[in-house]
Amino acid sequence: MDTVIPLENTAAYDMKEVILGIVDDRDFFEIMADHAKNIIVGYSRMNGRTVGIVANQPKVAAGCLDINASVKGARFVRFCDAFNIPIITFEDVPGFLPGTSQEYGGIIRHGAKLLYAYAEATVPKITIITRKAYGGAYDVMSSKHLRGDINYAWPTAEVAVMGAQGAVKIIFRGKDLEEKEKEYIDLFANPFPAATKGFLDDIIQPKTTRKRICLDLEMLSTKKQENPWKKHGNIPL
Repeated sequence: MDTVIPLENTAAYDMKEVILGIVDDRDFFEIMADHAKNIIVGYSRMNGRTVGIVANQPKVAAGCLDINASVKGARFVRFCDAFNIPIITFEDVPGFLPGTSQEYGGIIRHGAKLLYAYAEATVPKITIITRKAYGGAYDVMSSKHLRGDINYAWPTAEVAVMGAQGAVKIIFRGKDLEEKEKEYIDLFANPFPAATKGFLDDIIQPKTTRKRICLDLEMLSTKKQENPWKKHGNIPL
């Protein structure tokens, strides 16, 4: 597990290898495997306990969230919440997929479905950020801001508004870009700023991930949570 993430932060890897390396007996039952391949959803067990798994797939569209991926993920999260199945999220997402086709198709509304599903879910929610967690897509994928119970990051994680290259071009507009990019990477291309602000519970070594998840699932087995009183929420329609 310590070597599954490439050293080059733009290199693709198979998130299924991360999942198989952590779940019981490398046994993962994927749902809708041929639809919206940039997000992975399915069932497995952790220390014998049934769990639902949601994960970005960096091998397809760099793991970006689009309309189909958002709806696929939202439906799965709602299903797990309906049947009291804990949700484990593996996150490596550079953002929502850009483009006019996505905008015309309603990416804001459909992306909000995934956010709404995570926010309303009252089952145990554990998130592991393996690499990129950028912008609004970071927030949507079961962040602390959506009442995630336990949020971990691997040392390779980057929690920021956007990547260093894009951010530096906007902030400094062509002045000493290489030097400023290096400074931005040193400051933000790591999980420590997010951890100091309380957005992460811990920064863990990848090889300890399975043990930590199993212990957390045991701790959260008696979780009782109620959403704020109201007649009903306003689902994105």
